[in-house]
This record gives sequence, structure tokens and C-alpha cells, in this order.
Amino acid sequence: MPLRFSRLLVLATLAAAGCVPRVAPPPPPAPAPIPAPAPTPTPLAADWQDWPVTPGTWRYARGTGATFGGGQASVRCTGGAIRLAGATGGSGAVTIRTTSATRVLPAAADGSVTLPARDPLLDAIVFSRGRFTIERVGAATLVLPPWAEVARVVEDCRG
Repeated sequence: MPLRFSRLLVLATLAAAGCVPRVAPPPPPAPAPIPAPAPTPTPLAADWQDWPVTPGTWRYARGTGATFGGGQASVRCTGGAIRLAGATGGSGAVTIRTTSATRVLPAAADGSVTLPARDPLLDAIVFSRGRFTIERVGAATLVLPPWAEVARVVEDCRG
């Protein structure tokens, strides 16, 4: 009889063990997130005329001039001269590049340049094929379309 009792005990133990819910082991810790690499600027083409145009549009306002992209650049007539602003920040001179002319100009503290209303560089900007640039060391280069708003400010200033 002791053998039968021990078998019963074993069977009861096994039956009881089957009723106990199994506890799943804790999931392994999540791997540490890999930081995203810093975005690298797209290298510009060797020819500036292949650079992408800065997103935005020109807006003309009679008496105040024209602004591009909500203030990224502006063209204003002030006392018979054109003030061209853009490429803020950085330091040093401003380079204006068109399809027919490139000129390095001294910049004011705010990065703007002032040209007489009849300066040939303004005509080069207005008639540039598809784009012109405003460049300043340490600032983002602006590649701007020479839309009619720019020509209108120049013509208004010339009288």
C-alpha cells in the first residue's frame, strides 16, 4: 500500500503542477536607441546655376519694396538707392552672382548692401536667367528667382 500511496502522491503533485499558471520571463531590455546621424548638407553642384532655388516667393508692396520667403531677402528703394538684404548672419562682404555679372560688395552690419538705383548690377539681377545668388561667409546662400517684383522695385526707384 505504501507504493500505491506514493503513486497517488506523485500523480496529485503532477496534477497540481499543471494547474499553476506559468509566469513568462520578463522581456529582455530594449536596446538603446541609436541616435540619428546629424543631417549633412547636400553638396552643391560645381556650377552655381545648378544649385537649388531657395523655397519661397517674392511679394511686392508699393512704397516698401519686395520681400522673399517671408523676409529671407528683400529689395527696397531708399532715397534713390536700392538696399538688397539677405544672407543675414555671417561676416564680411556679400557676393551677388548673376548669369552676366559677379560682384563682391561691402556689407552693412545687418548684411545688406546698398547700390545706386542705376547700378548695372541691378540690371544683371533683373535679367539673370532663372536665378541670382546672395552669398555671405558664414550664412546660408540664397538662390533667388529674378521675378518681376524685383524689377518693379528697381524701376520704381529709378522713377
